[in-house]
Amino acid sequence: MRIVVTGREGQVVRSLAQRGPEHGHQIVALGRPALDLTGDDNPIIAAIEAPQPEAIISAAAYTAVDKAESEPGLAYAINEAGAASVARAARKLNIPLVHLSTDYVFDGNKSSPYVEEDPTGPTGVYGASKLAGERAVLAEHENSVILRTAWVFSPFGTNFVKTMLRLARERDEVRVVADQRGNPTSALDIADAILAIAANLLADRSGDQRGIFHMSANGETSWAEFAEAIFAASHEAGGPSARVRPIGTSDYPTPARRPANSRLNCGKLARVQGVRLPHWRTSTQQVVERLVRSPEQIGKSYP
Repeated sequence: MRIVVTGREGQVVRSLAQRGPEHGHQIVALGRPALDLTGDDNPIIAAIEAPQPEAIISAAAYTAVDKAESEPGLAYAINEAGAASVARAARKLNIPLVHLSTDYVFDGNKSSPYVEEDPTGPTGVYGASKLAGERAVLAEHENSVILRTAWVFSPFGTNFVKTMLRLARERDEVRVVADQRGNPTSALDIADAILAIAANLLADRSGDQRGIFHMSANGETSWAEFAEAIFAASHEAGGPSARVRPIGTSDYPTPARRPANSRLNCGKLARVQGVRLPHWRTSTQQVVERLVRSPEQIGKSYP
């Protein structure tokens, strides 16, 4: 299968570039300047049409959660208007589209994991722009799947796991928020799941396969517990480790409010698509071991 993926440097894009060929798929990653989601429709559609894809993965997004509060125009231009243009390209080509979204479409106040039917209520610009993008995609192209995920990490880009390992090389103790809970999800697992879902869409055109799905790792934890697991895996692999000092969200203020509850119920994904992601601890250990073996990949701090 030839798949166009929007974006070049994102964690999921780079994971798809690695996993796709392993599963026999050709991945064509399109980013700027060839594909500018802030531009007009025609150049966007032409760039996506050129490789003659059989499916499209809409992975490019404005993801600077705090910066979005001061750049709402740019966030909406990419996450809503840009996503709509990609959906129009998929509709013109008459091929399936998989669009990535986020738990930030919810306010985080629910006491249990969110299901797809729960009312949305983003509290910041980033979440609101991603919700607008979901709606735009579904309005433009019925042969689409929206995948909401959360707490993404990988060996690539900038993310929490890499930041914890870097900090562990610099200090003995790290302060980490303990009153936010979610499902840490490997971008490599996300890539595997996306490829399976794209294949499902090509094989079955029934309506049940389309729409909104939650997709995150099995198991839940807090950021502080996640950090402890990262350090334990690193220590076991001969890498850096540190003590974790749990703190509250109020001790780490940010311009955009983080959800206290980012947990996603993925039962629908398993039931309809036959896709289940591994437990977060298993995938965390795999990524940490890979980073310890290649310490030059550990980069700058998580924003």
